[in-house]
Amino acid sequence: MAYLAPSEFVTKMVDAGEAKIFMSTRDTIIRAYMAGAILALAAAFAVTVNVSTGVPIVGAALFPVGFCMLYLFGFDLLTGVFVLCPLALIDKRPGVTIGGVLRNWGLVFIGNFAGAFTVAVMMAIVFTFGFTSPPDKVGQVIGTIGEGRTVGYAAHGAGGMLTLFIRGMLCNWMVSAGVVGAMISTTVSGKVIAMWMPIMLFFFMTFEHSIVNMFLFPSGLLLGAKFSIMDYLIWNEIPTVIGNLVGGLSFTGLTLYATHIKTAPKRGIA
Repeated sequence: MAYLAPSEFVTKMVDAGEAKIFMSTRDTIIRAYMAGAILALAAAFAVTVNVSTGVPIVGAALFPVGFCMLYLFGFDLLTGVFVLCPLALIDKRPGVTIGGVLRNWGLVFIGNFAGAFTVAVMMAIVFTFGFTSPPDKVGQVIGTIGEGRTVGYAAHGAGGMLTLFIRGMLCNWMVSAGVVGAMISTTVSGKVIAMWMPIMLFFFMTFEHSIVNMFLFPSGLLLGAKFSIMDYLIWNEIPTVIGNLVGGLSFTGLTLYATHIKTAPKRGIA
């Protein structure tokens, strides 16, 4: 299991951020669409496993299969580019601008949402036999998730909003660690092991992931859950996106860059 030294894989992180900023609109959208779709299907799979077994750790242990697939295929999540693209700007790579970073984030957001929503519609059809019957057990659970993590937060007011934001931060601390994990090894097995661990942690801890929520919450709305589109946007998606940005960039991107690229001078001998 070939392992790259931190200075090597952090350089790869900066290189990846630069490449994504200059990627064509078409390729950015396609890669983001497929990432959102695959992660959404993995979320549906994990919820199905939880409902079938009644043991949440089993679903959490299996959910990372989707994350590993999409990164091995070279697709992009918003939570990943939140961390990688700013590093190319901070590193002053030629031609990299704030506008370029924001353009990438916007395109990836659109692609991720489109992919996740596509799977949400498809799974809603599966859960209801083409909307001809009430949701099955998995569909009912997804609706409950949507209600608990929108109006459930709203019931606590400012405290609920703070909790939502912190859960978003903690989520992308772990998810971005998984993104970096794909770069620390040159073998498929090494990449998968390094990605698997932090993704399992975030899912089991029910931290808030903006792309997973792009599937869970629209699915809940399609299946008749008792919350509104505005509840979803104000009391989940928007604060989650901000929390994902702050957590991933602060705890993963900037810390790794600061200590492995912009390393401080060694202390002299007293």
